[in-house]
Amino acid sequence: MSDLTGKKVAIIATDHFEEAELVQPRDALRAAGAEVRIYSTGTDPIQAVEGDTKPTQKIEVDGTFDDLDASAVDALIVPGGTVNADTIRTEEKAREAVRAVSEAGKPLAVICHGPWLLVSAGLVRGKRLTSYASLADDVRNAGGEWVDEEVVVDGNLITSRNPGDLPAFIKAIEAALG
Repeated sequence: MSDLTGKKVAIIATDHFEEAELVQPRDALRAAGAEVRIYSTGTDPIQAVEGDTKPTQKIEVDGTFDDLDASAVDALIVPGGTVNADTIRTEEKAREAVRAVSEAGKPLAVICHGPWLLVSAGLVRGKRLTSYASLADDVRNAGGEWVDEEVVVDGNLITSRNPGDLPAFIKAIEAALG
């Protein structure tokens, strides 16, 4: 595990995010010394799910998308969950955040259905990435190259397919921050 002391990581999510895809990276990065903050559409706790349908715990948030200063973070993570991903892609502030992090060349780590936000933010064209398999057509139609791999790193963009890929996803984030 890398020493990530002093690194600041933002996670953006809304209700019905896939629990493991937020909790595992958050906990691993915190254990490595990073400051990890969670941002959402509001200040109320957000609902986690397992397997897209089973509600689990609620997670406290540290602020809203309006509070997120992309220039002040070292990396940004977007978990999946079909409902979360479909909701967050309609939020202009979320699209602005991923664009700002991408333009700054900072690590942008997106898993499962999360790449829908990248499609809506116009960040897929010319990129090689992975996602949950059902997004392959969306990625290709947006000008990206979709591949079926555990983790794909294309410049500052880190993508993975599903919760089973979390160990490789987290390792790639740590490497990008190290």
